[in-house]
Amino acid sequence: MLSKRNKEVLFNPLSKDNPVLVQILGICSTLAVTVKLEPAIVMGLSVITVMAFSNVIISLIRKTIPTTIRIIVQLVVVAALVIVVQQFLVAYDYDVSLQLNVFIGLIITNCILMGRLEAFALNNKPWPSFLDGVGNGLGYMLILVIVAFFRELLGSGTLLGYQVIPQWCYDHGYMDNGMMILPPMALITVACIIWVQRARNKDLQEQA
Repeated sequence: MLSKRNKEVLFNPLSKDNPVLVQILGICSTLAVTVKLEPAIVMGLSVITVMAFSNVIISLIRKTIPTTIRIIVQLVVVAALVIVVQQFLVAYDYDVSLQLNVFIGLIITNCILMGRLEAFALNNKPWPSFLDGVGNGLGYMLILVIVAFFRELLGSGTLLGYQVIPQWCYDHGYMDNGMMILPPMALITVACIIWVQRARNKDLQEQA
């Protein structure tokens, strides 16, 4: 059973303390990998994996890390995990690995991940640190999936590469919105989600 504190650590990042919507972190990758749903899901799962296990590793060795080199140690741990994830994708989902090649590598400097290592893993035990990594990774992935869902559906008429808008719609004049696959629309979509989030959580407006 999860304690009340651990439940907050795991579930708060999904909404109340979402790293993208509330902390406004990870925006660049959110905009870059959300043209299609599949790469967004894979990117989200990759971030969850790296964040959860890097949190655990840093938590386990936190008392032995000299303060002066803690950032370097964190980068080494994250880089090693990113290499493992990258090679796993090459082996099992080569096409998506090509699409995400640069962005998977940039997980190393993802501000959400580095922020959680600094703010949480260095000050907490492994289990809460694992939950914090999973929770923040899920919060990040949730936004990727929502943005990618609307961009692929409205911009290409597909989801996960499958046609979902019937052909008769196109026969009667429906057209895909080409603007949805452009980077500015990703930013606008994220902004709309942030607006809904703030409207539903009045306390966030007061904090802002």
